[in-house]
Amino acid sequence: MLAIARALMANPRILLMDEPTEGLAPVIVEELVRILAALRDEAGVAMVLVEQNSAIALNFAERTVVLDRGRVVYDGPSKALQDDPEKLESLVAVSG
Repeated sequence: MLAIARALMANPRILLMDEPTEGLAPVIVEELVRILAALRDEAGVAMVLVEQNSAIALNFAERTVVLDRGRVVYDGPSKALQDDPEKLESLVAVSG
C-alpha cells in the first residue's frame, strides 16, 4: 500500500499494480479496492492490475486479459468472463 501511495504522489495518468491485495486482510482489501475505483472513476487514473484473485480483478476491471505462459488466452469484457463460469474455470484454474 505504501508503494501505491508513493506512486500516487506523482499524479500519474496510469498506475501499474502487481498483486496490490496480496497478504492484506479482507477488510483492507475492500477499502483498497474502493479507493482505487474512486481514483479510476473520479480522478481518471488508468490502471493496469495484475491480480491472481480473479473475483477482485473481474469486479474491478471493465476489460480482462488472461495470460498463460506469456500468451494471451483471453482479451475481452470482464463481465463476459464472469458470466461464463466454465470458460473462467478453464482459464484461471491452477494446473499441475
